[in-house]
Amino acid sequence: MFNIYRSIQRFIISIIVLTALAIAVSAQTKRTITHEDVWLMKRVGAPVPSPDGKWVVFSVLEPSYVESDQVADLWIVPGDGSAKPRRLTSTKGGESGATWSPDGKRIAFSARREGDEVPQIYLLHIEGGEATRVTSLSTGARSPQFSPDGKTILFQSSVFPGTLNDEDNKKAAADRKARKWNARVYDSFPIRNWDRWLDDRQTHVFVQSLENGAKAKDLLAGTKMVAEAGFSGITGSGSDDLNPVWSPDGQSVVFAATVNRNIGAYADTSSDLYQVSMNGGEPKQLTTGKDGHFAPKFSPDGKTLFCVFNPNTEKVYNLNRIVSFAWPAMADRKIVTAGFDRAPSGFALTPDGKTIYFTAEDTGHEKLYSVATSGGEAKLAFEMNSGVYTALSIPGKASSLTLFALWESATNPAEVVKVDLAAKRHNNLTSFNADKLAQLDLAPLRHHWFTSKRGKKIHSLIVLPPNFDENKKYPLFNFLHGGPHTMTRDQFFLRWNYHLLAAPGYVILMTDYTGSTGYGEKFSQEIQHDPLKGPGEELNEAADAVTKDFKWIDASRQAAGGASYGGHLANWMQATTTRYKCLISHAGLMNLESQWATSDTIYSREVNNGGPVWEQGETWRTQNPIRHAAKFKTPMLITVGENDFRVPLNNSLESFSIHQRLKIPSKLVVFPEENHWILRGENSRFFYSEVHGWLKRWLN
Repeated sequence: MFNIYRSIQRFIISIIVLTALAIAVSAQTKRTITHEDVWLMKRVGAPVPSPDGKWVVFSVLEPSYVESDQVADLWIVPGDGSAKPRRLTSTKGGESGATWSPDGKRIAFSARREGDEVPQIYLLHIEGGEATRVTSLSTGARSPQFSPDGKTILFQSSVFPGTLNDEDNKKAAADRKARKWNARVYDSFPIRNWDRWLDDRQTHVFVQSLENGAKAKDLLAGTKMVAEAGFSGITGSGSDDLNPVWSPDGQSVVFAATVNRNIGAYADTSSDLYQVSMNGGEPKQLTTGKDGHFAPKFSPDGKTLFCVFNPNTEKVYNLNRIVSFAWPAMADRKIVTAGFDRAPSGFALTPDGKTIYFTAEDTGHEKLYSVATSGGEAKLAFEMNSGVYTALSIPGKASSLTLFALWESATNPAEVVKVDLAAKRHNNLTSFNADKLAQLDLAPLRHHWFTSKRGKKIHSLIVLPPNFDENKKYPLFNFLHGGPHTMTRDQFFLRWNYHLLAAPGYVILMTDYTGSTGYGEKFSQEIQHDPLKGPGEELNEAADAVTKDFKWIDASRQAAGGASYGGHLANWMQATTTRYKCLISHAGLMNLESQWATSDTIYSREVNNGGPVWEQGETWRTQNPIRHAAKFKTPMLITVGENDFRVPLNNSLESFSIHQRLKIPSKLVVFPEENHWILRGENSRFFYSEVHGWLKRWLN
């Protein structure tokens, strides 16, 4: 008997040893991530569940370095994960804005298919068959939504001013094409947005019956509202969206719009909710005041209207909050998330209408929270230690509460997941990139906290290089995030992929300086009147803290860089310290004054810096990098997209001119086709090669 026990014991030990060896061998066989790995990962879009939650539709982009070779289609997967995803469409043109009919038998989407000059709305029966085109507008159609009875479709289109129908739009387009002169003419602000010059076309709301031969109706055509000089949709990163939703009875549409965009040079603009009959007519204004109201959504019983609310104060930053109104009276206004010190991102209501689930940024993650629709304390659904949840959706007619979302982390591109609230985790419904990820040496991000000299608790995320060995010394790249009202997220980025930056053997430090989101409203607001000095000091202190706490960081070999606001801060480092061996500034301002005058947004910069530039307040005088050029000494890589209108090209040219005048080693890379971001595959590959080459030159 004793010998038997000894034999079993030896067997168990051998299994443990073999398992450990297998893990060690597996770790050794994992390879360093390349640009091809990052760029060619399949990109999964937001989940769109059927009303009963039995199916989930989503988009998948299969990238290519040759844009014409990219494939983008809709896919579908059972909501319970009982089968693998399958491709739902297979055409050369991609689809967007997928939405379900109330009976769950059809989906509508926008696509530009063979024979289409612009995207149109298509219908597809889930049981099978080819998609059929619904609209045929010369101005195109996007963002479809079914009416509550499923008989009519709601969508948006950008039309010429003063037009009443599609024939008017065709004539207006022909007249524009035929005119012999070419000029842009403006008499009010704004004139540009991100990467495009604004013209006089407007986004309008349309409805169209799904009966054969039906024509689309522009609900805003001929109204006084669209004749206002300041009328527009809600503008984001190049978008112009009216956020329309059907009213519960299907007889009208509620949407969000701005009517004072033209005051943006000297005051904050606002947005309000409006209601327009499905027969057209002058819209009724539902909210008033100088605050922002957008993203309307009705409760399942149709008795309450919810929306996102953004207060307009003297502060440069204010938290978004969820607000409710009794419908249709628009009475009993209540801020549902009044006591919550984070900004809700997307939100969804439970089928019983009693609870709102939403996501919000917090210390590097985007977490899942819930709050009663009547208001009260917002509660964390469960703690998470990696990744972010986005694109939250709840099917309104499911037999039980079901939550779908996208989840991703710095080591996992986004995939569709089903959230298990009871188990406090999620289950993957898709795993498009699992095989490739299994080959790569991608260490999870590490969290780090320190207390700044100003007494603030400051949070950082740390990226380790491949084949990391704590007994070795690694150079430090202090990566400065943009915004400033964003945060460093545990997320898989294309433009600044953390692990690709670390690939040559660098430790990447990413610190959420004062002004970042995810740490409460006050923390975000405290960058006002101190746009560069305070954050810059915190970023340097963060580097000091990690070099002190971790022996594997080589304090003698440090670099810093970032994009957008991170580029601004890189230029500030040039003005204030020589601790870094080199700097990298993408789309960074060198001159506060010329940036104010040439950017597509200006008034918020005036608010942040304490007054108009001509008054030359302290911030304008003391926190402008160009005024400190005599102190510049550090080698600088400067990169910019020629079509960037948020931080226009002139600031990068000013920076390069100064560096060349002072005989400081410097390099300027201009991408003629790019905007604020480097979005084309080969341009992105070249960008990373320039960044890695610059770091290698000065750190190695």
